Amino acid sequence: MSPPILLGKGVSPILLLPQLANRHGLIAGATGTGKTVTLRVIAEGLSRLGVPVFMADVKGDLAGMALPGEDNPKFLERAQQLGVVDFAWRASPVVFWDVLGEQGHPVRATISHMGPLLLSRLLNLNETQSGVLSVVFKAADEQGLLLLDLKDLQSMLQHVGENAKQYSTTYGNVSAASIAAIQRGLLGLAEQGADKFFGEPALNVDDLLRTDAAGHGMVNILAADKLMNSPKVYATFLLWLLAELFEKLPEVGDPEKPRLVFFFDEAHLLFSEAPKQVLEKVEQMVRLIRSKGVGVYFVTQSPLDIPDSVLGQLGNRVQHALRAFTPRDQKSVKAAAQTFRSDGSFDVEEAISQLAVGEALCSMLVDGGSPSPVERAKILPPESRLGAISVDQRQAIIRSSGLFGQYEKVIDRESAYELLKARAEADEKKPADAKEAGKTSRRQGPFEAMITSAARSIGTQIGHSLMRGLLGSLLPRKSRRK
Repeated sequence: MSPPILLGKGVSPILLLPQLANRHGLIAGATGTGKTVTLRVIAEGLSRLGVPVFMADVKGDLAGMALPGEDNPKFLERAQQLGVVDFAWRASPVVFWDVLGEQGHPVRATISHMGPLLLSRLLNLNETQSGVLSVVFKAADEQGLLLLDLKDLQSMLQHVGENAKQYSTTYGNVSAASIAAIQRGLLGLAEQGADKFFGEPALNVDDLLRTDAAGHGMVNILAADKLMNSPKVYATFLLWLLAELFEKLPEVGDPEKPRLVFFFDEAHLLFSEAPKQVLEKVEQMVRLIRSKGVGVYFVTQSPLDIPDSVLGQLGNRVQHALRAFTPRDQKSVKAAAQTFRSDGSFDVEEAISQLAVGEALCSMLVDGGSPSPVERAKILPPESRLGAISVDQRQAIIRSSGLFGQYEKVIDRESAYELLKARAEADEKKPADAKEAGKTSRRQGPFEAMITSAARSIGTQIGHSLMRGLLGSLLPRKSRRK
């Protein structure tokens, strides 16, 4: 059995039990109250136990985990006060990632793996436009046209738009207005850097599950300071990554320790203005992904940022200070207090607004899976360096990574863009009468069409369709008529 992770100390030590760390968690509190330090202490402890973690660095200060902490008398004094006898300045093994490919190994996904549901949210499409996007994906699947990058999807949209009458007969109305709205949205995504995200080589989630030579879990840090300028892209990317983990990892039940712990910083962005269909999928994924050995920890300002259906699944909780200056603040404080199991030894609601920086109310799962009574505690200092690191230090870590060179070069294989372009060029070279004959010859009988579609799906498309099925990406039949 792996030893518990010490987070801090109140009346008694605050311990995170590794065998219950996949039961998810919440780290909440106002800006500047110590949430990031708590996150780091948990991540360092998990890494030492051989558990990889993934986190987004929205302020640029988590990168310091790659270096040992610098002599800090206050931190040393706190460690001594909390009875930590083996406290030492230590670095964690870090891998840097970056959707933009500037501050870490590039992170990419294919359009097909992202699927129409998440893309619809990313593009802020209405129900009708989402239905048309699903038609585009369905048509690409049936024709064996791979959707890998933005130009593939743009080409497929143009193709469906130019043949709208044919596709409307099969799938329901495909309007020019919906096609145009999707195309405009894709242009906006490209301007935000999404053209760098969509493509190959796509991220292999196994590369997030690595340990170093000493058996310590790798700390995967996503550079998100620039990504946060597009908050919907940030939230959708992390949701996609959770879906990938859910799809690809085998069931393990309740392991001795997690296979991966995933920290979702600025978690309110995931739920803000998200359609009901997306919220239902998030709830389902959080509920089921623990059986894959993955713990998800939401980091946000207030428990009110998290829907009740998700909040109820977060067993390990650390609540930093909240200030009650406005009616909404007061509501947040009251809601936070009500999420804890209290033994009546102190007023939880009053304590939340009185906590000092580095203090927190903690309730962790104990043997049997029930939450411990809430305690007021001082959180341990981190052992790694606080703050950012230099560009040269970051680049040295990236180049020394065992993954360097695996993702840096873009691969652009034959897919929908190339195939549709070749088809259009071939049509242009045909005489007018041959084009008319070609239109007739391409019409297949029902049985032939079924066999052709099935053959094209095997190996290349069926996996993508199954992946999108996880997120409900292929919309119900009643939605396809739009």
